[in-house]
Amino acid sequence: MTRMESNVAPAAPSVDLDAYFARIGYDGPREPTLEVLRAIHVRHPDAIPFENLDVLLGRGISIDPAAIDAKLIGAGRGGYCYEQNGLLKRVLTALGFQVQGLMARVLWMAPEGAPPRPRSHMVLGVRVPGDDTVWLADVGFGGCVLTGPLALFSNEVQATPHGDFRIVDAAPELGVERQVQADLSGRWASTYQVAAGQWADIDYEQANFYTYTHPSSHFTWSMTVGRTTPHARYALKNNRLTHRDTRGALVEQRDLSVDELEAVLRDVVGLPVEPAWRPVLEKVVAWGTPG
Repeated sequence: MTRMESNVAPAAPSVDLDAYFARIGYDGPREPTLEVLRAIHVRHPDAIPFENLDVLLGRGISIDPAAIDAKLIGAGRGGYCYEQNGLLKRVLTALGFQVQGLMARVLWMAPEGAPPRPRSHMVLGVRVPGDDTVWLADVGFGGCVLTGPLALFSNEVQATPHGDFRIVDAAPELGVERQVQADLSGRWASTYQVAAGQWADIDYEQANFYTYTHPSSHFTWSMTVGRTTPHARYALKNNRLTHRDTRGALVEQRDLSVDELEAVLRDVVGLPVEPAWRPVLEKVVAWGTPG
């Protein structure tokens, strides 16, 4: 990753902005400004939840733009990082932002001393025309998703609508420039390390295939769902529901029955629950919450 080379100017990919903005409930300006970036960033994870149900259903994950738009916009579904941030990348590019695809190594909830995980999380570096600040945008990180962009090369604590974050220097000798951390009730918890170097869209194909097929990928053996609202964060890990307020304080945590899980997916997360999901949800409840 560099501090955004301005000589890279790919053609804007096609995306139905009217349909996308209707999906996220945005009717504001469409200029490439920081205010617009912030407004889109907070609405996206409210309207389009994080979820990996298609992996558990054996349907696989396509990151072809038409497939993403049909699923996340047309069908009212959610998705994981390659779908979510792939869609956001096309939207921001169409609006005139300069956008780079980046890659990160997830640290969230990793046990102390655990071996490093592969780089498997897509994030975006965004620049507003006329401003050299690089903004980290990420609408695809489950229960700890950002709800506002962060200045990637700032060392200051940065507020978002759902808590404070900071980005610190990491390990440049390992090809890592910045590490993102979330404030969890006064304790800084690392979420991921952003790697150096821009990724082309085609580069994500192999990482996506690994993510939805490899047995070491937790998406292949556990359900992960997340949604933010203006007042809360909701996360499901298998059948365990965790509800936190916008500052991260725990409001509720409990295990759900199959019927309760269906109801939460439909009424709280906002997904169009299908009858075909029932066998998978029964498995999820039987699995319980991963340790």
